[in-house]
Amino acid sequence: MLSTPVGAIGSGIGGGVELTLNNIAQEMVRRGHSVTIVAPQGSIVKGIPVVEIAGEVQTPAQTQTRGEPIILPKNSVLANMWDYARQVQSDYDVIVNFAYDWLPLYLTPFFSTAIAHLISMGSLTDAMDSIIEQVASNFPQTIGVHTLSQSQTFPFADKCRCLANGMDISLYQFCSQPSDFLAWVGRIAPEKALEDAVAAAKITGIPLKIFGFKQNEQYWQDILQKYPDAPIIYRGFLPTEELQQELGQCRALLVTPRWVEAFGNVAIEALACGVPVIAYRRGGLTEIVKDGQTGFLVEPDSVDGLVNAIKRLDEIDRHACRQQAQTEYSQQAMGDRVEQWFRDILIGEEKNC
Repeated sequence: MLSTPVGAIGSGIGGGVELTLNNIAQEMVRRGHSVTIVAPQGSIVKGIPVVEIAGEVQTPAQTQTRGEPIILPKNSVLANMWDYARQVQSDYDVIVNFAYDWLPLYLTPFFSTAIAHLISMGSLTDAMDSIIEQVASNFPQTIGVHTLSQSQTFPFADKCRCLANGMDISLYQFCSQPSDFLAWVGRIAPEKALEDAVAAAKITGIPLKIFGFKQNEQYWQDILQKYPDAPIIYRGFLPTEELQQELGQCRALLVTPRWVEAFGNVAIEALACGVPVIAYRRGGLTEIVKDGQTGFLVEPDSVDGLVNAIKRLDEIDRHACRQQAQTEYSQQAMGDRVEQWFRDILIGEEKNC
């Protein structure tokens, strides 16, 4: 399994990709598969061997415009990771690519071992759309996505395999009686629109706990200057065990993306703790949040919508939130989907031989 090249696993820079990779890897090991993770230097994954690769990290795709050319820094960690994969590929049945980047897709025809690409974002750049479509056409079944909403941002949606996500629900403690806090979890960057959640906290007067890696320090400073009196508490990027303890104590999770989120791992983490999710009606979140039952879906980019939903939180049964996470997003259910995906790819490889 080759990780995202934007930062080390455990740093929070890779956002939800880090959690997704960890959950899939742990479940495959539980099922008896041998798993090795290849990741940037400094990566840590509990209980699974990690081959750490040195090099310059990659520019995150979401910071680029649609027409930007392909970028590889000098001594690219992405290139170094895939050079390592090329050398050891015969030792493995499947290579799983977690990078939303052009190079692994371009290299697919040159590998003799099957490559499964788990695409973590919707359509962002023309170059990525083009290369993903090429692989989807020439190597059927190998393009995996998280939600139908994500796949529909591509013109080749029918060639994508929808896998959803899942996690070990036992790691998340149910909390029936929350404290008077709201929560926001994610990379602190403009496309996540943290400022909308801060504005809602200021209007309602309910303190907002913010969890996440500061990917864009200037953006964070701009929020502090714009809302100097907002009741916010920055808690930093926390490991799962610590995050779920604090998140579970919150009245609701606010999810405020400006873009089409492919999935929304933080939403199912919140549900697992019994925390209702208030999210913009955009992207994969529309397939997770059951409006009026496990949270509320509101008009995208509407702070007023967030505020009105916060006022209705007493309508949500926190037990229903936990139940949805257990039923739809367990690690076993995800494992069934992913394992079958790998098997289908290998069957396709055998037919082509």
